[in-house]
Amino acid sequence: MNTPTDSIHPTATGGGKKDAINAEVLLTESGIRPTANRILVLRELAKAIRPVSLADLEAALDYSMDKASVFRVLELFSQKVLVHVIEDGSRSLKYELCHHGADHKIGDGHVHFHCENCKETFCFEDVSVPSVDIPEGFTPHSLNYMIKGLCPRCSK
Repeated sequence: MNTPTDSIHPTATGGGKKDAINAEVLLTESGIRPTANRILVLRELAKAIRPVSLADLEAALDYSMDKASVFRVLELFSQKVLVHVIEDGSRSLKYELCHHGADHKIGDGHVHFHCENCKETFCFEDVSVPSVDIPEGFTPHSLNYMIKGLCPRCSK
C-alpha cells in the first residue's frame, strides 16, 4: 500500500500536474490574500499527481501546519473554486487544484476513478463528465463523477 505522500510528490516517471506555479499570483487572481500557510498548501497541491486528502497534505508539509490550519486553507480554496473537493467513498475528502480558474463551469469537470483495493483516487483528465439534463428549477453547484473498481495494478 502507498504511503500518504506517494500521491503528493512527483514520481520518477513525471512531475505533478503543474511543475511550476506562482502561488502568490494564483492566490491573488483567485481573490485570496497570500499568506505563508496558503502558499505552502497551494504548492503541495500543485505537486500532487492525483487528488489528495487532508492527511496526505499534512504529511507532505512534514506536519509543519496543524490539521485545523490545513483544513481552513482547503475550505477557503474550495469556496473560491481554487480546488475541487472529491468524495470518493473513502470517508476522506480528496482535493485537487482547479485548472480552469475564473472560467470554471460545472461541466468542466473530469471523471475520477477510486480503486477499492489500494484506496487510491485517479484523475481521468481526458475523460469529460457526461452531460446530464436535470429538471427545470434545479441549480447545480458542483458535480462529482466517480467510478469505482480496481486499478490496473490491483487487477493483476
